[in-house]
Parts: sequence; C-alpha cells; structure tokens
Amino acid sequence: MKATKTILSVLIVLLVGATFGSDIASAAGINPVAFVGGTGVLGLLIGGSLNGALPMAINITSVYAGEVLDTLLVRATTANELVDGGHIHMEPNIQKKFTIPRLKVGKMLQKRKEQPTEEDSKGDFNVTEKYLEPQDVMAFTTFNPRSFEKFWRPFQPTGNLVFRELPPEAQNKMLAEMAKVVNFELGNEFINGVKGDAEGEYFDGILTRISADGDVLTVDTAAAITEVNIITALKAVVAKIPKALKKANVKPKVKLFMSVTNAEMYDYVLTEKPYKGMDYTGMNPERFKGYKIVPLADWPDDVIVAAYANTEMDSNFWAGVDYVDDAEVIQIDKLTNAGEKYFFKMLLKADTNIVFGEDIVLWDGRAV
Repeated sequence: MKATKTILSVLIVLLVGATFGSDIASAAGINPVAFVGGTGVLGLLIGGSLNGALPMAINITSVYAGEVLDTLLVRATTANELVDGGHIHMEPNIQKKFTIPRLKVGKMLQKRKEQPTEEDSKGDFNVTEKYLEPQDVMAFTTFNPRSFEKFWRPFQPTGNLVFRELPPEAQNKMLAEMAKVVNFELGNEFINGVKGDAEGEYFDGILTRISADGDVLTVDTAAAITEVNIITALKAVVAKIPKALKKANVKPKVKLFMSVTNAEMYDYVLTEKPYKGMDYTGMNPERFKGYKIVPLADWPDDVIVAAYANTEMDSNFWAGVDYVDDAEVIQIDKLTNAGEKYFFKMLLKADTNIVFGEDIVLWDGRAV
C-alpha cells in the first residue's frame, strides 16, 4: 500500500512539474523547454542538462537544478614563481629604459716602489651596462552580463534592462581570476619569453637571456636528464660555480633552478638509496651539497641553472616593470555606450635581464 502511495506521489509531482513548469520558467526568464527537460523533477530523473556555449569571451556549462553554491569555484594555477618565490629583483617605475651598471675591477697588487709614476698604475675599473626595456603587454576580453541571467541566481545581473550589470561578487571573482591567469602567463614569460613581432612574443625571459649570453659558464657534457645521470649533472653544475659564490656567506643565496619533473627525479633517486633518503611516504630536502634546489613549473626539462638570485639589488636576475601591481589593476567598463557588452582590460610593461653571465652556470641538455 505504501509503495502504491509513493508511486502515485511521484506521478503527481511529475504531472505538476510538466503542467506548471513552463509557466514558472517563463516567469523566471528561463527557456520553458530547458526548465521542464533540465531543471524540473522530470529533468532530474532523466539527467537533463543545460549547456551554454556563448558567442563571446564567457563560456558557461551548467547542470542547473535549483540554487547553487554562491561562489564561483575556479581552477588553481601556478603563479609567477620567480617573483613569488623571491628569486628575482623587481625594478618598478620604468616607463622607457633602465640601465643596470656593472663594475668590474682588475688586479691591483704589485711590488713596492719608492716613487710610483703613472706608468706603474696597475688595475682598472671597467664599467659596462645592461638594460631593462619593458615592453607593452595587454590583456583584453569582452562579455555580456545578460549571459548569466538564465543560469545561477547569485550571479544573475541586476537593475533595469538598459543598465543591467553583474553583481559585485561575480565581477570580483572574474576580475580576480583574470589577474591570476595573467600572473600565471607572466610567470612563463619571465622564464621562457622571447621578444619578437609575432603574437605571444613579448619580451626575453631569464632563460632566454642566459642562453644568449656568451659569458655564461656552460657544461659541455650536458645531456637529457634521467634518474641515471641527474646526480652527475648536479655535480657538474656545482663544479663550475665560481669560487666567490661558494663562500659561506654567499652560498645560501645561490640556487639550483630546474623543472618540477627533474626535481622529482632527484627525489626518487635519493629515496631509492638505502639508508640515505626518505622513504616513499615523505619528501627529501630540496638541496644538493648545501645549495637550495628550486623546482619551477614553467622551467623546461633537462635544464639546470645555478645562479645568485634573490629580491635584493645584488641579485643576478632582474625584472623591470612600469608599476609592480600593474598585473592586478583591471579596467572594467562598457564596450560602447549604446551596447550591452562590457570589457576587462589590463595594461602592463615588463622585461627581464641578467647582470653577470660569468656568475651563472648552465646545463642545457635539450638539444642533445
């Protein structure tokens, strides 16, 4: 008897949903077919869905079945790891060009002379320059606030039709996500960027500068890195580090940069050494002979760089920007006065460079 009553109850609910669903949906501004098939009780039972692929910058895919969590969940990404990790000096307020002066002093000691003359002068001061020339970069995308009006209630636009706009919560979430994605892209450009005329070629990244500098100390035996040779590769890189950078007061700021994949290889090698490393439940310290290993998500495989890198003026890695927070300043406004679309726009300038190539060691096994 109870089973019969349950079945009758379900049938009545389905009938009511089919009869009144269209009217309810129309009043709410939702496609009646989508309401009955995708969001009513019948839609829930048959697994209906509502997919919106919009002809603009916003693409929405939704299985709307009533109220949703009142926060947009966004996918986590890596950020600008060189900056966030404190591995590069940032020089702000560069609108056009910034000069990095480099001073090198020659040997000066000599035998004592009672009356030294001009000809006895030994040693010299060599001043050379490197430059930061921040290049213009833009992020720009458009959207229509009304694209949200048939989806989630917390993000439906408000106000009269002609002035309709997204709630502040939705705008803030989209702005924050845009800033995060731009920061992520800049992180890759700070490492691998190449200056050029084509789209996607903005400025030279740190690794591009290192590869092009003839003074950089390269390891001639470099090859693709595997678990078999990664210890050998690290030994070869450390062996080439200048003695001045091996002093106790300097060594903590000399870092070994490598890809996440190669850093994991090193960790597994240590783990598999009996009585030496951690077991498989833990991570080994990211260090090699006292030098800190820095795994970077955007760093290419088979490349190891040893460099004196920090946020101070004596860092060997430099970046120049117009303003440090340009990547977080976003303009939002109507695309045209008479139109319904809005735009997000961000302008920034950036460039990178290295200071002393002779103080950098490079293992590059990509071309081998």
